[in-house]
Amino acid sequence: MALTLYAATIPSFVQILGSVASMIDKAEAFCGAHNLAPEVLIEARLAEDMLPFAYQVKSAAVHSLGAIEGVRQGVFGPDMTPPPASFQALRARMTETMVALQSIDPAEIESFIGRPMRFEMGSFRMDFTAEEFLLSFSQPNFYFHAATAYDILRMKGVALGKRDYLGAMRLAG
Repeated sequence: MALTLYAATIPSFVQILGSVASMIDKAEAFCGAHNLAPEVLIEARLAEDMLPFAYQVKSAAVHSLGAIEGVRQGVFGPDMTPPPASFQALRARMTETMVALQSIDPAEIESFIGRPMRFEMGSFRMDFTAEEFLLSFSQPNFYFHAATAYDILRMKGVALGKRDYLGAMRLAG
């Protein structure tokens, strides 16, 4: 199989979003088992100047499906909407994002190659080609937010291991 832009992005997005969805399930079970209000984990942060678990989960969706939508429009900027505020809403965001990503035609992703793409935040601008935006900006951000969500839950005592982060790997045969 030749490595394509689709193969370099969409399957891995879906894999890790699936693991984030499973982490949400484990976080909810942890709250139930320890008689914790869901907000204890949903609003948890690694450090005071970092954004909470719910934002990290939302940002995994933003830097996967949101990045694809940005490429379709030619511009991407920070999503300033509030993150989902419940485990159910976080899980729904993951499911909706995975379903939408799985419905994308690989040929559409390949058609992005060479297209101009811009990141905008206020007056700050960065110009990319679509493939460089996806691979050098959104993909690293995607993994950062997914790993940070994992780290927050680990820090709070949720029993997670590396396999929980890796999710359903795409094995041969």
